[in-house]
Amino acid sequence: MRRALSAVAGLTGLVLATGCASGEAETAPVPNASAGMPQAQMGLSSADAECPAVKPAGDGPARQVRGMWISSVYGGDWPGDPEAPVEKKKASYRALLDSAKAKKLNTVFMQIRPAGDAFYPSSHEPWSVWLTGTPGKDPGWNPLKFLIDEAHARDLEFHAWFNPYRVGEDNDRRKLAPTSPARRNPSWAVKYGKYLWYDPGLPQVQDLASDAVMEVVEKYDIDGVHFDDYFYPYPSGGDFPDSGTYKKYGQGFKNKGDWRRDNVNKLVKRLSTQIEDAKPWVKFGISPFGIWRNKSNHPEGSDTNGLDSYAQIYGDTRKWVKEGWLDYVLPQLYWAIGDPRADYATLVAWWSRLVRGTGVQLLIGQAGYRMGESSFATGPDQISRHLTLNRKYPEVRGDVFFSAADYTSDKKGFVSALLRDHYRTPALIPPSEGGQRPAAPTGLKAKRSGGKVTLSWKGRATSYAVYRSNGKGEGCAAVKASELLTTTRGTSIVDTTAKAGQTYTYRVTALDRTHQESGPSRASVTAP
Repeated sequence: MRRALSAVAGLTGLVLATGCASGEAETAPVPNASAGMPQAQMGLSSADAECPAVKPAGDGPARQVRGMWISSVYGGDWPGDPEAPVEKKKASYRALLDSAKAKKLNTVFMQIRPAGDAFYPSSHEPWSVWLTGTPGKDPGWNPLKFLIDEAHARDLEFHAWFNPYRVGEDNDRRKLAPTSPARRNPSWAVKYGKYLWYDPGLPQVQDLASDAVMEVVEKYDIDGVHFDDYFYPYPSGGDFPDSGTYKKYGQGFKNKGDWRRDNVNKLVKRLSTQIEDAKPWVKFGISPFGIWRNKSNHPEGSDTNGLDSYAQIYGDTRKWVKEGWLDYVLPQLYWAIGDPRADYATLVAWWSRLVRGTGVQLLIGQAGYRMGESSFATGPDQISRHLTLNRKYPEVRGDVFFSAADYTSDKKGFVSALLRDHYRTPALIPPSEGGQRPAAPTGLKAKRSGGKVTLSWKGRATSYAVYRSNGKGEGCAAVKASELLTTTRGTSIVDTTAKAGQTYTYRVTALDRTHQESGPSRASVTAP
């Protein structure tokens, strides 16, 4: 069973202290593998804490995953025009991340294997067509390393988003890169609908999907592995053409549906174990279609009336949760409250009951892209109402928005409503088991100059949380989630939001790779 996650229910004007003349945020050191190890294994100690009597804050409802999906298929949210200059691509990604940080997010889910290809130099698959416009063409740089480094420089978690079975956004095999496994091994991929798909029942395909994921886990400093809802393809005029594979490998199953679900289950279980063995701090999560089964088809299903992942795309999401194969499940609840087919209120309650007591974290996928649709939301408050409803369920530990373009552009004002109602301050990510509380930072200094305050401290943690309160506070006191100012992977920030004539008290805590938080440093007070 994977490491269980707790199931308890930044800012514009804050920058890393940097001397970069260009004005770009300096990339903070990206932790190596040791950053995910318990502090005791790194030789660190909390014996020298400045405020040893103050208990660390621990987990609580204020801790939330706040994320956005960055799609890359067809250029998507990023990189856009594949033939655009590299520096323009880099600038657009940095702008997405800057907006995410300013709008109080803490996680990004970046699509790096959209269609049997790669956004990194791979031993198994060709370069993605969406990087250059030509399948298999080397872009001359390593996008994945850049994407991770820039996210970590802003203390955003980076979850690598893979599509395990989709091969091409066109069913013409000749348009694939010559080095594509689907072109070299024609029997591995089949035409279905408008696209090419790997056949999930083939052992070679299972191996390829696993190898593609583990190559990234082992070589890159990612925080999570992420799958979306695409397993077997959604129905598209007839049955998926895998009769030959079923005849060869389907012995012992009552029907083809059970066999297909087992194929997907094997991959999910296999990756769960492999990721845990390789890097225990790397989370594994899946974002399935929002309906597992309708109650009319199964007594344990939801009181809904729509397509379901179990029978239509052969994803038995309920089993993955019950077996503990996931660190988090992120159902796409892309319906409005009161929708007669699939009521958001009905589904968030169903998923909360499912994860209860399992140790699997529940996040909710929110449909920012649907803002303005008459059947979803004509005003800006629909998604804010979703988050208000989520408060009834302590199992819900955060929300992820599709897509990045809709979130960063504040489509139809829905993000403004979130910032007003729910995201007034940043949030720390819920802690996961397996880590160890790091040593508290020491030597916090605050220097005021004009309209800004420069903070610096000492420490060796993965990241740090900076808290600010009004007035002169005690030297040692507990931190409050409502006073969280920002987080960083460096050991200094510049607070340009400080108001003239106002006294502030600052405190800093340390966090390890699993988001275990230390006690606070001794406070530093700045007077006008």
